[in-house]
Amino acid sequence: MEDKRILYVSSEVVPYLAENEVSLMSYDVPKMINDQGGQIRIFMPRYGNINERRHQLHEVIRLSGMNLVVNDLDMPLIIKVASIPKERIQVYFIDNDEYFKRKATFSDEDGVLYADNDERAIFFAKGVVETVKKLNWVPDIIHVHGWMASLLPVYMKHYYKDEALFSETKIVTSVYGQSFDGTLDSEMINKVKFDNIPHEAVQELELPNYENLIKAAITHSDAVVIASENVSGSLTKFIESSGKPFLPFATKDKFTEAYTTFYKGMLS
Repeated sequence: MEDKRILYVSSEVVPYLAENEVSLMSYDVPKMINDQGGQIRIFMPRYGNINERRHQLHEVIRLSGMNLVVNDLDMPLIIKVASIPKERIQVYFIDNDEYFKRKATFSDEDGVLYADNDERAIFFAKGVVETVKKLNWVPDIIHVHGWMASLLPVYMKHYYKDEALFSETKIVTSVYGQSFDGTLDSEMINKVKFDNIPHEAVQELELPNYENLIKAAITHSDAVVIASENVSGSLTKFIESSGKPFLPFATKDKFTEAYTTFYKGMLS
């Protein structure tokens, strides 16, 4: 994977958040590619429970200051950056006081999902792409992890479809076990359609539950990775019938070879 450019876009990454399937894989896979000489960048949201001082986050003024429109509202984009100690891996954080200041990731202290999680996902997807455009860094592959990042493939295939920078970029989505119950805001589909994304492209989002968000990501990806043993039978069937190249679940001892071969197949 020497000199291949891979952009990792994730809901959660260790060491910035607690360990779980998504946050661990969002560290392990980039580290593996980095060790093979690949060029990588990681993007994640800057949740309020990330300790900025301990992890030495700092704002990148030249990348910040843009406004992103979410459902007809202008929301300021703040970009922060940090390096994972000892790995020389740069992590970019998408921040906005309205969406990411609260001291938790997806739900309040009672476990209730934040009412604006849908808008946070839209803001995150747009923020990643706009920042990569400003960096003028052309990824060979964009690899998406976690539901908060699930709108990125949708926006890449519609909202940003005419961006010459990404004309050769392939999108791969990793699918994990269900990570939230219930649904996001029932108006989510209309907020996405506000960005001129056609209804039929995102009709799953009429019921914006975990499974349908992931189905929308799969539909707009070029390839899929089954990244967990706990993926539901219905999602597994959806992946198998999608006609997309997919990588079955690979255990830790086999994942380096499996992922590398899969990436190379996508790039050949």
